[in-house]
Amino acid sequence: MTYSGRVTVGGPADVHELKDLMITKVAVGPMDNNAYLLRCRATDEQLLIDAANDAETLLGTIGDDGIASVVTTHRHGDHWQALAEVVAATGARTHAGREDAEGIPVPTDVPVDDGDVIRVGRVELTVRHLVGHTPGSIALVYDDPHGHPHVFTGDCLFPGGVGNTHKDPKAFASLIHDVETKIFDVLPDETWVYPGHGNDTTLGTERPHLPEWHARGW
Repeated sequence: MTYSGRVTVGGPADVHELKDLMITKVAVGPMDNNAYLLRCRATDEQLLIDAANDAETLLGTIGDDGIASVVTTHRHGDHWQALAEVVAATGARTHAGREDAEGIPVPTDVPVDDGDVIRVGRVELTVRHLVGHTPGSIALVYDDPHGHPHVFTGDCLFPGGVGNTHKDPKAFASLIHDVETKIFDVLPDETWVYPGHGNDTTLGTERPHLPEWHARGW
């Protein structure tokens, strides 16, 4: 079946099959958080993005092969409710943005900075530090050598706008600057966007609306 990126809490996962990477998307918890399980097709190593909630569902999705790593996109509690249980069950290494690590109650084994590379098997994910939603929010970019890029944006970019900056003009200015310069300015329209909540989108879908986002201030 064709991947749509539309998932619901309690419903089935959706799987995006790329040549080198399988991406499984599942929705969990009362805030409809997305969690993404990445599997390197060459090595079968797995990595989880955001152990947000419902450890039973996440561990069932992970399966018997376990995960080598779990990345928390930012410090907000709805993105790490299941982290302790998932790490205890799998022994996975934990990654998070350096500036947000202190706000996550599970110790961060590998604090990451802008431009760092996180590997899952033979696949490389490039960290982009996007300041504004939180001080240490990160996105992960997979530049597929066989196709267009894919970017996991946490709560920094959604269909229709950047993440919540709580009506703080400085935070909004910072976030939209980072999203523009580190995401829109360097990645093509075909880039697939996997957000922390809700449906997926593409940069080409969102790009024409950037002036509107600037004008409204959120």
